[in-house]
Amino acid sequence: MSLSSSCASLSKCSINESLLLVVDIQEQLGNAMPKKVLNRVVTNSALLARSAGLLGVPVLVTEQYPKGLGPTVHELRAALPVSSQSFEKTSFSCIGANGFTTSLNQSGRRQVIIVGMEAHVCVIQSALDLSANELDVYVVEDAICSRRLENYQNALDRIRQTKVGVISAESVIFEWLEDSRHNQFKQIQAMLR
Repeated sequence: MSLSSSCASLSKCSINESLLLVVDIQEQLGNAMPKKVLNRVVTNSALLARSAGLLGVPVLVTEQYPKGLGPTVHELRAALPVSSQSFEKTSFSCIGANGFTTSLNQSGRRQVIIVGMEAHVCVIQSALDLSANELDVYVVEDAICSRRLENYQNALDRIRQTKVGVISAESVIFEWLEDSRHNQFKQIQAMLR
């Protein structure tokens, strides 16, 4: 399966090459997370989604078995650009979602920025599969979580041993902007306060 043409090694995130992937940030799954951790993930994911919308970065959203785990959490749904595409799945990796790889290929993007839950299940499996298909993949460490801290830490340790990048939400945004003279800088800066 070919998702994209060959890519270079990890480089700065680019608004022209990036795609934001929101993995399973759903109501019932969120209820199982520590509140403080869930708030951090939702806040940073919403910040990235709003920034992506302002900067024209495509957003793909997955929901793991939404009949059982519910829809994407309300606060994040409200932040998603209208152009976002959503996919239901039962596979842990996003690649298994019906229509996902087609949309990813059609986007023409070679960088995938991942936020979501759980870090040690759907996030890592998606990241590894996308990376194996020659995409530059970045996992946003302050916008992912697991129910247990040790699973979150293990996922990050494993990710750091691969060619998947680990990055923060603000780093993604400032790499997208590149310069304080960007015409969306002030609007995005106001969201960072």
